[in-house]
Amino acid sequence: MSKEVLRVENLKQYFVSGKGLLRQGYTIKAVDGVSLSVSQGETLGLVGESGCGKSTLGRTMLKLFEPTEGKIFFEGKDITHLSPRQMRPLRKDMQIVFQDPLESLNQRHTIGGILEEPFIIHNIGTAKERRQWVLELLDKVGLPHDAVNRYPHEFSGGQRQRIGIARAIALKPKLLICDESVSALDVSVQAQILNLLLKLQQEMNLAMIFISHDLSVVRHISDKVAVMYFGHVVEEGPTETVYHHPQHEYTQKLLSAIPITHPKYRKHKRRAEQPVAEKKPEAVS
Repeated sequence: MSKEVLRVENLKQYFVSGKGLLRQGYTIKAVDGVSLSVSQGETLGLVGESGCGKSTLGRTMLKLFEPTEGKIFFEGKDITHLSPRQMRPLRKDMQIVFQDPLESLNQRHTIGGILEEPFIIHNIGTAKERRQWVLELLDKVGLPHDAVNRYPHEFSGGQRQRIGIARAIALKPKLLICDESVSALDVSVQAQILNLLLKLQQEMNLAMIFISHDLSVVRHISDKVAVMYFGHVVEEGPTETVYHHPQHEYTQKLLSAIPITHPKYRKHKRRAEQPVAEKKPEAVS
């Protein structure tokens, strides 16, 4: 049995909006009582429409946001209340790949400098060793060595995402969260990046959480799926079970919106005529 890498229990992330001198404001329950886990070599797909809370959940899992309530365990250790300083040694084991690499990569640094930075921050290796590791990272993500002297704006969207992935895996993390990492790319480039992620996961035995609104993409890459709706996980299970036999009405609506042309899968498509009621959902598993 694979080792559990990350587990969250009853995780909540609330934000107060509209608060002012004479206004009390109101609470946005971006994540509301989520419990999930992911193990070594496993990919958890986190799906839902825009605004459902999936990206906020991903960031809260990494403690980029301090959770309002609940617990976060990394390799069995409760990290919920660790300070930023206490979290720093763990950061190399928990990495994220963002949607837009052009915004997440420093435009003033060369690719060599960007990829060397994680080693410098954590004081790992000599200058010569770091330069060699940068070249090895470029090999891993399928980019030429001459990229080290170029800048992010000189690359295509797919190439920049490869650079973002290279930076994320530089310190050999145990957990990788991909937040809409292929949604801005062309379909053909999406497939290349997905295959790269799968290859790296197998080589590094990564636990991976793949966040996306695209159910077709999630199906391709995930071992299990969690469906989010208004801050809640309403359905969770093995990928093919959820896709072939969705139990929650919201999951059925999401799946019914996927254009399916392959006759093998067309018979599994669920069609619902009534819209999902906007009320607090009941979860199924």
